[in-house]
Amino acid sequence: MSKKMNMDSIKMKRLLEERLSAPNRKISYDKKKDQLRFENSDTGKGIEVSVPSIIGKWSNKKDEAIDEVVYYVEEALSVMGTETVVEAPEKQVFPVIRSTSFPSEAQEGIPFIFDDHTAETRIYYAVDLGTTYRLIDTAFLEKQKWTKVQVKEMALFNVRSLSTRVKADEVAGNVFYFLNSNDGYDASRILNESFLQEINAKVEGEMTIAVPHQDVLIIGDIRNETGYDILAQMAMEFFANGKVPITALSFIYEDGELEPVFILGKNKRRE
Repeated sequence: MSKKMNMDSIKMKRLLEERLSAPNRKISYDKKKDQLRFENSDTGKGIEVSVPSIIGKWSNKKDEAIDEVVYYVEEALSVMGTETVVEAPEKQVFPVIRSTSFPSEAQEGIPFIFDDHTAETRIYYAVDLGTTYRLIDTAFLEKQKWTKVQVKEMALFNVRSLSTRVKADEVAGNVFYFLNSNDGYDASRILNESFLQEINAKVEGEMTIAVPHQDVLIIGDIRNETGYDILAQMAMEFFANGKVPITALSFIYEDGELEPVFILGKNKRRE
């Protein structure tokens, strides 16, 4: 680690400790991983934060990046160890997209409920709690007396009820559609097949979809080879700055199927 990177890490560590210190909260640091853990002293439950990943975001977004991390940690800790009340499951259950490297079980070793999606992504399921949500695990499923089939049906129905308003931008002859409502389920719109078909009807070139992090969905109408380079750069930038990164790879959408597209170099690609 360079001297500058080491100094940045120390500075970021101190800043996060100052912002997130609180009564009944234990803060520990793993020097080897350069990772902070914030833990509720009463419940023993906590969350880890990678210091280097925050430094990367901070260099671009400054205080906004710190505010996002603080909000994320505070919300996560407020839910951990508390009783999750489900008043209207038919409206509160949603799918969330995660990378295949995302943990398959909670810290207590209880398996999450999830389905395979693509080679890069999985579909997890969550109970929406307003300002945050709780991923559904097998213990919670049993407690609610739900079946996985019921959860999946409720989640897919609810994601279709979310807004699909997009912002279009043309770059070098290619059109990109951005969905960024910041409700925690932007990437989940990739499961709304009728929405994808609606966009597909407008596409003149090749339709691509990217879910670099949970709070954005990018659909590309790639009309020339330059579009693939733009797509790759765009997806990587969003991936690097996302609060919950998913994948920097994009997908070709054709006949309702998603196939990863690898950008090998300028004006070259491989599916």
